[in-house]
Amino acid sequence: MGCGTSIAIENQTRPSETAIKAAILIQRWYRRYVARLEMRRRYTWNIFQSIEYAGEQDQLQLSSFFSFMLDNFTQINGNGPDLISHLLDSVVDPLTEEVRQLKYEQIVVPESYSGPRLSFPLSVTDTNALLSAFKEEQTLHGKYVLQLLYETKKFLKQMPNVIYLSTSYAKEITICGDLHGRLDDLLLIFYKNGLPSAENPYIFNGDFVDRGKKSTEIIIILFAFLLLYPDHMHLNRGNHEDHIMNLRYGFTKEVMQKYKTHGREILQLLQDVFSLLPLATVIDNKVLIVHGGISDKTDLDFLSTVERHKVKSALRFPKRSIDHLNVQQSQSRRSSSRHSGRSKLDSPRSSGRTSRASRRRKKHFTKQGSCSSSSSSSSSSSSVVDILWSDPKNPNGCSPNSFRGGGCYFGPDVTQALLQKHGLCLLIRSHECKQEGYELCHNGQVITIFSASNYYEEGSNRGAYVKLGPELVPRFFQYQVSRSTRKLTLHQRVRVAEGSALRALKEKLYTHRSELMAAFQQYDIDNTGRISTSEWAQVVESVLRLDLPWRTLRPRLARLCADGNVEYESCFEDISPGDPIPPVTPNLAETLYRYRTDLEIIFNIIDKDHSGQISIEEFRQTWKLFSSHLGVAVNDQTIDDMARSIDFNKDGSIDFNEFLEAFRVVHKLDVKEQQQG
Repeated sequence: MGCGTSIAIENQTRPSETAIKAAILIQRWYRRYVARLEMRRRYTWNIFQSIEYAGEQDQLQLSSFFSFMLDNFTQINGNGPDLISHLLDSVVDPLTEEVRQLKYEQIVVPESYSGPRLSFPLSVTDTNALLSAFKEEQTLHGKYVLQLLYETKKFLKQMPNVIYLSTSYAKEITICGDLHGRLDDLLLIFYKNGLPSAENPYIFNGDFVDRGKKSTEIIIILFAFLLLYPDHMHLNRGNHEDHIMNLRYGFTKEVMQKYKTHGREILQLLQDVFSLLPLATVIDNKVLIVHGGISDKTDLDFLSTVERHKVKSALRFPKRSIDHLNVQQSQSRRSSSRHSGRSKLDSPRSSGRTSRASRRRKKHFTKQGSCSSSSSSSSSSSSVVDILWSDPKNPNGCSPNSFRGGGCYFGPDVTQALLQKHGLCLLIRSHECKQEGYELCHNGQVITIFSASNYYEEGSNRGAYVKLGPELVPRFFQYQVSRSTRKLTLHQRVRVAEGSALRALKEKLYTHRSELMAAFQQYDIDNTGRISTSEWAQVVESVLRLDLPWRTLRPRLARLCADGNVEYESCFEDISPGDPIPPVTPNLAETLYRYRTDLEIIFNIIDKDHSGQISIEEFRQTWKLFSSHLGVAVNDQTIDDMARSIDFNKDGSIDFNEFLEAFRVVHKLDVKEQQQG
């Protein structure tokens, strides 16, 4: 009996040990799987963020070109600088406030209009009508938009730069971050947290517009609640409440498409409204709320004295003479030659346009960041730029924000110093997309809150808002607007986001093809078409300057040969150019691909009536100045040939939308999908 029992126990033990080993093996496999998935998720996030910030650097560069253009634009048809200054500078309206109000009231709304009809002062019925209309994809008539903006402007004129609130009047205050035209996120916040009211106060911390397709609806809703509950609805200005940023990131185009009759007047009024938005909010004298951040020179007392309405754009450079510009550029070149530390290539062929772009970015830091500027004449503008553009970083100190191209990086010591100086305990800011919708840093003294979910791609991030009660302990609430992602697994969501990020990165590679090839060939002395992985990664970073893990990304971007080297031309295989016009050389075509967005902005500025056409002479002058500003060598004959070739009906006008469409990077996968479809 005893032996039989022993054998039975032994037989039972063996399967148990096997099961345990199998479970351990499965767990090990699963942990590795999750780790690989997390790595892909992180580098996808880094790609999205790096390309976003590179775009902001490009916008700063473009704002410099605007000033250059204003200074040097030759007289065309008697218009002179007015060709672009009408959007870059506010137009002084000769009408009195009473006459302007009467003008808006007299705009006729056709009987066929089925949207909401507002009456001022607004009531709860009006805000409910707006919410219902926008859920049904209706558009508010231009008359009511103008009246709403006019009333908002009147109200904001009375507001100080820094708003002081108390939690003693309400149980909790809700703080929301960037919305960026995502109406679904705003509606979801209201559904989960309730509409603004005396019992449910809100602070929206800037960046209401741009990027998303419903920016107009968002500002209409926010401004309507601001007028309805002026003591319980508060709006801080963000870096995208800026008409020059709006030119690049879609809000200007959205307004003109939705309001073809009154669009230009709406945009002009919005310039004033945006410039009048408060810059900061303080709760219970303990919590500071600003959009971007601070610098080592931020002072709330000084910020309270800034004439904020004069800062129409944080990107607008003061007008200066061409001689002054040349002096600045030469000084910047000398400075860059002494401090060119980031490029890892010593080859002169790899330093041309890239180093010029870097110099232009450095010039922006010096002009607009308190960390680098000591000029008293620009201190007001610098204070506003720091508040709107800065980001927290882990190292101590304050330095120019080299990633965005504007504002500062501020460390824990800078945060601690400001909080102690003003008797504060917490800084809440937005400005940065976070995967979970919020993030704490600087020993819990800085909170970043971001309210636009799916910001980069469906499933890329959650949105969040934070609530503060009298005890000032933050409570976070996360959400995610879900449609197509609801049924996707984590692996599928990562794959979708990763695919989108890699497509954007490959476009970036293609638009820098000439520089990359020249730099690759510096290492490929024998012209084999192959270089080592480390050389490939070094070249790509030195040209694109995106601070990405290129070795990790290499398998998704370029092929590896049998000898372990990278076949560097393979990173351009999945993408191809559109169908450029005949006179354009390959090098010029690449330049046009790279600066396509900038050119579209410039052409839209010149195209006053938004007809999609500009004169040949305007095209010539604009492109000559743009190429001169970039340091791109293009002779006059090439420009003239290009202009004539796109004047298809020979009427002296150019359809620049067709011109720009020719310079669009095409993914071969897209072409295959279209053919299969």
